[in-house]
Amino acid sequence: MSTLKTALTGIKPTGAPHIGNYLGAIRPGLALAADPAVRAFYFIADHHALTSVGSAAELRRDTLEVAATWLAFGLDPARVTFYRQSDVPEIFELSWILACQTPKGFMNKAHAYKAVADRNLEAGEPEDAGVNIGLYTYPVLMAADILIVDADLVPVGKDQVQHVEIARDLAARVNHHFGDGALRLPKAAVVEHSAVVPGLDGRKMSKSYGNSLPCFLPAKKLRKEVMRITTDTTPPEAPKDPDSSLVYQIHRALIEPAAAAALADVYRAGVSWGEAKQLLADELERQLADPRARYDDLMAHPAQIDALLADGAARARAVAGPVLARVKAAVGLR
Repeated sequence: MSTLKTALTGIKPTGAPHIGNYLGAIRPGLALAADPAVRAFYFIADHHALTSVGSAAELRRDTLEVAATWLAFGLDPARVTFYRQSDVPEIFELSWILACQTPKGFMNKAHAYKAVADRNLEAGEPEDAGVNIGLYTYPVLMAADILIVDADLVPVGKDQVQHVEIARDLAARVNHHFGDGALRLPKAAVVEHSAVVPGLDGRKMSKSYGNSLPCFLPAKKLRKEVMRITTDTTPPEAPKDPDSSLVYQIHRALIEPAAAAALADVYRAGVSWGEAKQLLADELERQLADPRARYDDLMAHPAQIDALLADGAARARAVAGPVLARVKAAVGLR
């Protein structure tokens, strides 16, 4: 009997990544995918993106960018099942079956919906202003994403645990009504210490704040962005407190603890902010130069990306098909 655990990670296509994405999601995701005890499924959640996508061209570009990013940083599509959500129709058939077992109250409590509803009420707008049914019911589609591959583990941050709990609850409802074993019950693998990287202005690094360091900017442009990081007016030769420095906090997240401790000593001994930023820019270039070249090559050959994702979808469907058949038999559709 196999001891492999099946892990699933969804990646929403939101365009080219920044250093916060790399350190908070991509690097730990690659470490999980390399675990020989894990059978990993990583998918690009393009249907989830439809709840807020601006145009067809935007969705196509964002999907290619997120795929190229993971591949450029070393995701091995021969080992990891890497696919577009939209290429696995079994997900959407299972989603309807699950929807028919979903109490409306589950969706009323979903974090994303409640966040929008609360903002609307605070602004004096109707509670459901701007809420489409895709946004309201997307936890059901997310549950189908998880359950269709018999996932055991779903790595999430604390704020995402609810999604896995809903998937588990819906699987349990199906099993209760139609017989045990129709669906496997997943568990959340909570990522306790995922990196939260500050941006150029001290807030969490985010494209929406305009304070990010894009991973694949040309080296000169990235160095120029590093020079924009907010610092204080401490004289160049004066000792610096590393723990209160944005430059140090970003640099520390990139390197091993021993190297970070040595760098902290450099700050305490006195380093100019210009030199500190140059050290950070040098480290970024060491880590990003090769992935940037791979990313640029992949984006110049989108057919290669499409072929890899199509191969991943075929492998995902080989798993999803039997799961869907099992569920359909249980509920009486076969």
